[in-house]
Amino acid sequence: MVTSPHIIDSTLRDGEQAPGVVFTLDEKLRIAALLEEAGVKEVEVGTPAMGEEEQRMIHEIVRSGFRFDSLCWARAKECDIVASARTGAGRINISFPVSDIQLSAIGRSREWVLKQMPQMVALSRRFFGFVAIGAQDASRADREFLFEFISACLAEGVDRIRLADTVGILNPLSTAQLFSSVSGRFPFVDFEFHGHNDLGMATANSVAALLSGANSVSATVNGLGERAGNAFLEEIAAALKISAGIDCGIDLAGMQELCRFVAEASSKPIYPSKPIVGDMICRHESGIHCNSLLKNELTYQPFLSSEIGRSTEMVLGRHSGAGTIRHFLEKQNLKVSEEQSSRLTEQVKTLSLRKKRGIQVDELISLANNLI
Repeated sequence: MVTSPHIIDSTLRDGEQAPGVVFTLDEKLRIAALLEEAGVKEVEVGTPAMGEEEQRMIHEIVRSGFRFDSLCWARAKECDIVASARTGAGRINISFPVSDIQLSAIGRSREWVLKQMPQMVALSRRFFGFVAIGAQDASRADREFLFEFISACLAEGVDRIRLADTVGILNPLSTAQLFSSVSGRFPFVDFEFHGHNDLGMATANSVAALLSGANSVSATVNGLGERAGNAFLEEIAAALKISAGIDCGIDLAGMQELCRFVAEASSKPIYPSKPIVGDMICRHESGIHCNSLLKNELTYQPFLSSEIGRSTEMVLGRHSGAGTIRHFLEKQNLKVSEEQSSRLTEQVKTLSLRKKRGIQVDELISLANNLI
């Protein structure tokens, strides 16, 4: 199990590959600044092979002097590596398809992969101080060929090897099995996991990878990405800290502004019940819950709301209890008897059911004034 996990953000690369998502240069610079403020140490800044405009944007990010390491993504082509070199980024990730289904789609073979990889690494060494290799669709690759590919990469002295679950077919158990297998066979190697969320398990798989032999994972803010998206950067950081007791150095409170800005810039709103940054994450209505929460936030939350830059909220509605009613009224300097609070509770439930929503404080005050 890694004690100092490394999270690589790919919002500016894989996140922007989500259909219809386009970030302006100013938005990219703002996202980069918020990532830095949150403590992210490495950012995959784009795909230079997209063209001169993309290269210019990446160059602007690199020259802005952010403290994180900047990484470019490239196909296993000389032109991609040369385009990446023009950006001034210090790192490159060269992606090779390793599953037979991916190789067949581009008319290549396993032999081509093993022949092309050393050439691309040698070329990249002329421009970059850090060369990573990505095994695209590693989760569906023949395991023995994957081992052969990893051995060949290590023979070329690559700095990191990314194993990608390109179509999100892994689960936490199979992810753990994969990384236990590769780390056991290749100890002391910097393995990275790149997970997609097609079956809703990208975050869980990323945590499983880090607990089973991976040193790093790549993810995106809000899980932004193609199809069902990528692993959620903010959820991985929170899960590691709260569920596994591992601090990866990312400020969870800083995720609020970052996630909201990415949601706005991508026109992909955050759904209310989304973990860590959804509007409902610290909001409660149940009378039983609220009564305990007034005494201790941790009774019905896995973390103090301040840890994620939020505050616990209680709302009035059909599930509210008398204790919550009294709490709201006391904040308005209104006191009611036990009998009155019981009657108010029933009125709140009735009004909530009739209006099919929660109850506003002014509505509660109006009900209370009619009783007092």
